[in-house]
Amino acid sequence: MAADLSARSNDELREYALTWLRDNLPAGWMEAIDADDSATISDLRAAQDYQEWCTRFGESGLATPTWPAEYGAGLSLSPSQSRIVADVCNRYRVTRPMNIIGIGMGGPTVIAWASEELKHRFLRGIATNEEIWCQLFSEPGAGSDVSGLATRAERDGDEWVVTGQKVWTSLAHMSRYGMLLARTDPDVPKHKGLTYFVVDMHAPGVEVRPLRQLTGDAEFNEVFFEEVRIPDAWRLGPVGDGWRVAITTLMNERVSLSGAGSVIGDSSAVRPIDRIIAHHRGIADPNFRQRIVRAWIDERLVALNNQRATDKRRSGAEVGPEGSITKLQSAEANQRLHMLEVDLAGAAGVAWEGRPLVGGDGTMSYAAADDTSKSAESARTAARLFLRSRANTIEGGTSEIMRNILGERVLGLPKDPDPSRDAAWKNVPRNG
Repeated sequence: MAADLSARSNDELREYALTWLRDNLPAGWMEAIDADDSATISDLRAAQDYQEWCTRFGESGLATPTWPAEYGAGLSLSPSQSRIVADVCNRYRVTRPMNIIGIGMGGPTVIAWASEELKHRFLRGIATNEEIWCQLFSEPGAGSDVSGLATRAERDGDEWVVTGQKVWTSLAHMSRYGMLLARTDPDVPKHKGLTYFVVDMHAPGVEVRPLRQLTGDAEFNEVFFEEVRIPDAWRLGPVGDGWRVAITTLMNERVSLSGAGSVIGDSSAVRPIDRIIAHHRGIADPNFRQRIVRAWIDERLVALNNQRATDKRRSGAEVGPEGSITKLQSAEANQRLHMLEVDLAGAAGVAWEGRPLVGGDGTMSYAAADDTSKSAESARTAARLFLRSRANTIEGGTSEIMRNILGERVLGLPKDPDPSRDAAWKNVPRNG
């Protein structure tokens, strides 16, 4: 059971995190970090039981330090206090849960909108990585305009019956639960007829079809619902007020995609720009030197904007447009960063020995031929990250949408005309 440490001083919080890591990380891990012994760290990480570690890390509260401790998955810390323990975990490159959608979006939405029963039911499993979550908003006919979605949920006693299709759903093939936004009233304008649910991804009538992407992976999926039954008790927020609940998810999504562990960082806390500088120290080409400096500046700007958002939340304010600012920054900076890394690799960044292997979970790896050198592996990794980064300016809201949000909410510019905004959803023309 996680403890409530909110009354502790910063020094006490730091010592608490250090003590817990000493007691729970594999023997020699922290010493190897302090000695900058990357080979030992790599060996220890490879031998680590990932799920067992994630369960213990989640139960400690360190994975989700701002979550309320009474639900067994947090430490009840303020954002500024959580930074103290996060810095310790980052310093020692702690393995993080892969449940980024659950931790970054699902948990905060459950905390803000769910009943006490659902908070106790869901939060621990999210934090411990035992129950992966996905977000079921986008549809083939409702991507940038999510509020126009067509998936229907109809009331049947104490249950809702859901029929429809979602698309580009990250981790749906691995998920236990999903955050579902569905239309419950087609007779009112599109933003007013939506309701938000938690759905069991293993329920009868749910079908998940993976979508193979540019890297060879299959992170994204189509999801089909055919008369799927959801208990009304699993509804978050009032009937018809799903758009307001969805805004909570979306604002946290932008923060999770731009903060620590986001597209511009990684779970081992080794910044990609530091890796590039280390590998290409002393490079003479002035063009590359300028691009490396720009990448370093990009990383610092993202970090400073994240700090500004943290300071705002520390004062008690809700997540605002700062998430959109940093999401836009980090997505485009990450693309420039990985393009730089591929360019620095030269021919090795686009051609290498070995053949791709796509595992049952859709993850691509490589079987080396004669070249098993570290430089070849580095080039393959750089190429994959470059390909994956193409999605950064699309996922979680396109850069165009982010600029619209910032234009409206920060600069005060007028909204784009939307003649369908006040019309009953059923009267709005749609494709198909």
